[in-house]
Amino acid sequence: MSATSFQQAFGLAGKTALVTGGGSGLGLAIARCMAAAGAKVIVAGRRADLLESAVAGIEGDVHARTVDLSAPETLAGFVEEVTGAFGTIDILVNNAGNTIKKPFEESTLDDFDAVFDVHVRGALELTRHVLKGQVEQGSGVVLFTASMTSFIGQPLVLGYTTAKTAITGMVRGLSAEFAGRGIRINAVAPGWIDTPLYQKATSGDPARRQKILGRIQMDRLGAPEDIGWAAVYLASPAAGYVTGQTLVVDGGGVIGF
Repeated sequence: MSATSFQQAFGLAGKTALVTGGGSGLGLAIARCMAAAGAKVIVAGRRADLLESAVAGIEGDVHARTVDLSAPETLAGFVEEVTGAFGTIDILVNNAGNTIKKPFEESTLDDFDAVFDVHVRGALELTRHVLKGQVEQGSGVVLFTASMTSFIGQPLVLGYTTAKTAITGMVRGLSAEFAGRGIRINAVAPGWIDTPLYQKATSGDPARRQKILGRIQMDRLGAPEDIGWAAVYLASPAAGYVTGQTLVVDGGGVIGF
């Protein structure tokens, strides 16, 4: 395979990608990798300062736009503004997320709603408006960020676990509706990745760290770019026959012993 054909298969030149939650963590890694693959990238989130910092640190054609996925009534206007400025969104990455950590007995419906409003309702409503443009042009990619909790049980985060499990169903259902119209819908399910969020969650808890590493067959944490490059693959022509799938990137954690 020549270098040119390789770039055509795995590159994203000429594509416009919108990455929610793109200002930090996994979203930032996805944005960075997609920009490196040649895409024009719009990083979106609630904090303008964080987004501008992200844009300054990424080489390529990268832009920032603020959005609040928990306010679904604003999303039609947001997509209209983005497409007016940058054209059709060829790749949508639904990565923005939140969580509330507390025992189930102390959880309320408001707690669950706060998580579902972003991971499920907000992502679906944003996807609805982005899909309109993709359907018109007859092609597009929508990606979701799933989780280890889509497959295994973890205590104290039932709302997050339920929302992330719902994502796998959303991927299957949307794929069934839109595959025939040239649009591929997939998800990446990250394992334990070495991010500031992971470091905060496990700080001062060596037993938890050891339990995590004990599950991972590769005996190490993943890097944010492991998720970024997986997203690039799923968005690229190389994955042109892949839809309705959740790609687990976890070093063997889900099936670990």
